[in-house]
Amino acid sequence: MDRTAPHLAAEGWPRSDSTTRYGTVSRCLHWGMAACFAIVFAAALAHYFAKDSAAEALLWPAHKPVGFLLFVLVALRVVWALMRARRRPPHLSAAARWGHRALYLLMIAVPSIGLLRQYGSARAFEPFGLQVMDAREDGRIGWMVELGGLVHGELGWALLALVTGHIAMVLWHRRSGHDVLPRMAGD
Repeated sequence: MDRTAPHLAAEGWPRSDSTTRYGTVSRCLHWGMAACFAIVFAAALAHYFAKDSAAEALLWPAHKPVGFLLFVLVALRVVWALMRARRRPPHLSAAARWGHRALYLLMIAVPSIGLLRQYGSARAFEPFGLQVMDAREDGRIGWMVELGGLVHGELGWALLALVTGHIAMVLWHRRSGHDVLPRMAGD
């Protein structure tokens, strides 16, 4: 007996990517990452602009574990996008294509550098109770910590600027008659 909801069965649940819309997996990865970015960026903003505040105390402890979750999700998303490349909606322009490439590059670079800094610090890393890195007894690796200190935050702000630009362009396209939001948000 098929217990699938009738409206889902008729639509072919889960939906696959097509040249006109993103499918269920692509949408879940996109919106899940959007939620994680909201947490990570809110934590970074609170840490930077409201040091020693209740907002920082609430949000900052989530920065590293949610950043690690983003790293995992972006790895999955890259693999999924490469597997589905010919079945996805095309970019509207070369600028959109390069903008998405820059987003992916920074989505990989920022957490990678954060993880490198964490490893160099010789401290354990256990996001959500999952042991990713043991504390090391051989001490701190200065160049890793220094590299992370120099570029993790700066590239993170660049990523925030690109994400903000991405959202602005979706809204601009929506107003200009080339609505791209239904490709990722619904029909």
